[in-house]
Formats: sequence, C-alpha cells, structure tokens
Amino acid sequence: MDDFEVFAPKYTPHSFLTRGCCQPPKPYQKNEGLYQHRCSKFDTFDWLEEIPAPPGKKPFDVVEVRFKNSRKDFYRLPPDLELKMGEIIAVEASPGHDIGIVSLAGDLVQFQMRKKRVDPAAPDLKKVYRRAKLTDIEKWVAAVENENTTLFRSREIAEALKLSMKINDVEYQGDSTKAIFYYTAEDRVDFRELIKKLAEEFKVRIEMRQIGARQEASRLGGIGSCGRELCCATWMSDFHSVTTQAARVQQLALNPQKLAGQCGKLKCCLNYEYDSYVDALKDFPNTEIALKTKKGEAFVQKVDIFGRTIWYSYKDDPGNLLAIPVENVIQIISDNKKGNLPEQLEDFARQTVEEKGPDVSPGEDDLTRFDSL
Repeated sequence: MDDFEVFAPKYTPHSFLTRGCCQPPKPYQKNEGLYQHRCSKFDTFDWLEEIPAPPGKKPFDVVEVRFKNSRKDFYRLPPDLELKMGEIIAVEASPGHDIGIVSLAGDLVQFQMRKKRVDPAAPDLKKVYRRAKLTDIEKWVAAVENENTTLFRSREIAEALKLSMKINDVEYQGDSTKAIFYYTAEDRVDFRELIKKLAEEFKVRIEMRQIGARQEASRLGGIGSCGRELCCATWMSDFHSVTTQAARVQQLALNPQKLAGQCGKLKCCLNYEYDSYVDALKDFPNTEIALKTKKGEAFVQKVDIFGRTIWYSYKDDPGNLLAIPVENVIQIISDNKKGNLPEQLEDFARQTVEEKGPDVSPGEDDLTRFDSL
C-alpha cells in the first residue's frame, strides 16, 4: 500500500472562535481579517452592502456589535465616527466598557432592529465609545484567556458549596471588571454565598445568568444525529416550543431517544417541516374511519402524506396492503354515509409496479470475487 502524506490542518482552535474571529487579535496589528464570514457563526450577510445609498441620505447611526457566542446588541454611533463590519470597538457597559466586534453596519441594521423589536429612536440605547486602542485589545485578550480557567475553578467552588446547578460558560467583560456566569438548574438556587466566593477568588464583579437546556446546547455546541453541527450552535438565535404534536403530524414514532436532541428536549428540527405537513393534511379524511365494502371492512395501515396515498387492509386479510389515493378514499367514505357499499377496494387501489433490482450475473454477488485481483 502506498504511503500517504498527512498534512496538519491550518485551523487552530483558540478562545476567540466563539466571538467569530479567525485568529486571536494582535495588539500591534490592524486586525483587518480578524472577523470573516467563514469563521463566524450566527453571521448575517449584508445584502445591501453593494447597493449605493440615495444621494443626501445620512448613514444609519446604529451598529450591531457581537460578543461571545450568540450575544449581540445594538449601539449608537457618535456623530464623528463611521464604522464597518469587522472592526474592534469599545462600547458602553455597566460598569466600565466592553470590547466587541462590529457584526453589521449600514441600513440592514434597521431590519435587524425591527426583527428583534428594538426601537432605533430609543433614548436608552447604549453608545459606542471609540475604536479599540492598544491597551483595550491587550486587556481584552488577557480577559478572554482567563475564561476557561475561571470556568473550571467556579465549578469546583459550586460543587464544594453543594449547589444543584451547572455552570456552563463564563464571559468576561472587555475591561476585565465584570464576568457573566451562565448556569442551568432545575430548581431555584440560592447562590449568594457562591457570588461572594467568586468575587473573592477572581476580584471582578459577578453576574449570574440562568439559561435553559437549549441555550446550554447552543453555547457548548456538538454534532447532531444528522451528522451536522447543531443548528442552535450555528444559526438559530430564537427558540420556539416543540411539542409531540409536531412528531405525530409527521407520522414519526414517539420514541424519546430518537426525538430528543443533545439538550434532552425535543429536536428543534421537528418544527422545520411541520407547516408543510399541516397544509398537506388539510383535505385528508379522518384515518380512524373504516372503509366498508361488500368484501369487508378495511382500516388504515399507513399514510403517505406528500404522495397523497393511504394504505388500507381488510380486517380478515391484514397482510394485503392496498394503496388508495386520497380522492378515492373521500369518495368511498361519502358513499358509505349514503348507505352505498362498493364491491371491493381493489377497484380503487393504485397500480404499483414492482421494482426490479439491477441485473447481476452469476458470481458477481460473491464477496470473495476481489481476492484474486
């Protein structure tokens, strides 16, 4: 067997990937290629970027700023500052200031604010202070590098206090004066003692923020049963309730092991095609109604929703499946209500053609046929 040379991937994991950065920022460089579409999850494509603004129109004075994972917020620009996507800026925070990356600028920000129901004219909209200076980036890099060690240490402290909670993620503010601890818990937790311990340990202001199981999976990430990266960790920013009704409508077996995602809840993708199934089932008859014929009664075995076919079988012969179009089923039910019984369902069944496999010559299906090559 030939030897194959294996090349090490150019992709190197680092702490700033969660902020959409292809590489860690460097204080002494411009960091122009720091924020790129290919590296950024929860990204927004600016389809208005190449469209020139009408003459005399002032540029929109609000930008969307991205922080860790899916946390984004809108900030108002000062009159003498114009920003573009990917720039590192210092923004207003409480207390101090935070460091973020401009994820969207221009007129498309108005659509994003409308989608998230944020008033562009709100007086309490936070402000952009300036482009990040050398000292700002140095503090930001040092704060981000401390997040992993802080996470593990905070879990040890919570376990020592015997608190029934799980700390999932830690996000430091850009000036290292505040840290947000994201946690999940089934019941209410009295973490007043925990806050004191964390403040003494890390010398920062502590904010505890409880999240749900879906938000936890979004922050931690992972690979789903479909083989792709989790939707909640790549592009989903809003979580809608998922019920077992969505599985029933799509004719899925109610198996919790297959319907549950990594968060332990029903998979969000059950809602993706739910509306299409509901529309397709609008003119379907009630599948609990048995079809009456002179040959005998027949009941439903399975339903092909988009093929608009319902499979029936006689009570006396359940192994004989008959594929009947929806229109014929509605006609038979209507006739039964009038007291009319058709001769047999075979007269209404769809003709099916038996699929033939590929022609295989003798010996070609033998597993040892490659041994002599």
